[in-house]
Amino acid sequence: MNWNDILHQWPFYIFLALCLTLLIQLLYNLYFFLRFLLYKSKDKFQSQTHPVSVIICARDEAHNLEQNLPPILTQQYPTTHEVMVVNDNSFDDTKFFLEELERMFRHLKPVNLTQEAKHIPGKKYPLSIGIKSSKFEVMLLTDADCKPASEWWIQKMQDAYTDDIEVVLGYGAHEKKPGLFNKLVRFETFHTALQYFSYALAGTPYMGVGRNLSYRKNLFFKAKGFSSINHIPGGDDDMFINKVATKENTAIVIDPDTFTYSEPAANFAEWWKQKNRHYSTAKFYKTSHQFLLGTYALVNWLFYPLLIVSAIFFSWQLALGALAFRWLMQGIVWGKAMQRLKENDLIPLFWLFDIWQFFYYIVFSLSVFVKPKSSWK
Repeated sequence: MNWNDILHQWPFYIFLALCLTLLIQLLYNLYFFLRFLLYKSKDKFQSQTHPVSVIICARDEAHNLEQNLPPILTQQYPTTHEVMVVNDNSFDDTKFFLEELERMFRHLKPVNLTQEAKHIPGKKYPLSIGIKSSKFEVMLLTDADCKPASEWWIQKMQDAYTDDIEVVLGYGAHEKKPGLFNKLVRFETFHTALQYFSYALAGTPYMGVGRNLSYRKNLFFKAKGFSSINHIPGGDDDMFINKVATKENTAIVIDPDTFTYSEPAANFAEWWKQKNRHYSTAKFYKTSHQFLLGTYALVNWLFYPLLIVSAIFFSWQLALGALAFRWLMQGIVWGKAMQRLKENDLIPLFWLFDIWQFFYYIVFSLSVFVKPKSSWK
């Protein structure tokens, strides 16, 4: 092998680019994701229970509330708490269902909205009304289609609060269903959580999910609510956290008892709608967050085209070695993280998800340029 000749051939530089993507991915694994794999919640010398306001927004979701509201109302929590359900102009039986439950559960506080906020798209207006109507400082948010994994959800989520903590990020998982599509949806949810948990632990919190999120009421008012993002259809969870979360005021909770579970998208069209809403807000993240997330997505997307070109035009043996190294990293990092988030059935397919990411970034990157619908339901 004549290295002088090789150094002047373009396939060699393609292979170098391939190695660079591996190096960048290794750095992300070591600096960000390793923190999540090694994370242990801090022992507290004294545990404090705070009065909590659970806030749920619902529009035409009587069926979901019938399934998911009772487990929230019967939480084991010794301190004062309330469950506020903001009924946002529903046309179904939501109002009557809530009135019936209110007779049995004194801590259920329905709020019925009869007017639309014309210039505030999405869920931000009903959520703002719920927050302003709540009694307590610590607010715990979830969705009408979500169910807590245990009766200790409120207890363990609020236990993350200390004098300095103002934001607590939880895991909003999806129910396990048969079929590959369900696994693809759940992998994307897992992968997003791995990133926002890891970034928070690295002192760079950038988002949370409204399915399982908590913050202080005072923080909401100090940030003037959603006023700076009222023009964006989404953003009531990720954009708000991107604005107010800091290294000092943010904590994560990954106890399996605190997970919430919701029905996953049933088909690709529904999934596209959900992801379109999410990615349409990502372009408003802080510049540093956009750079970190964009670089990570880019190296993941470039890997397989560079691999194929290197295997064909440079050396298939070295290309195969690069693939083996990448899959070894992915197998270790994703496998351990999937165990922590109780997504164990995804582990054997980690290699398939790795390949799928190339197509995923192509398909869903288009949603950045698509304007989502202003209605949240």
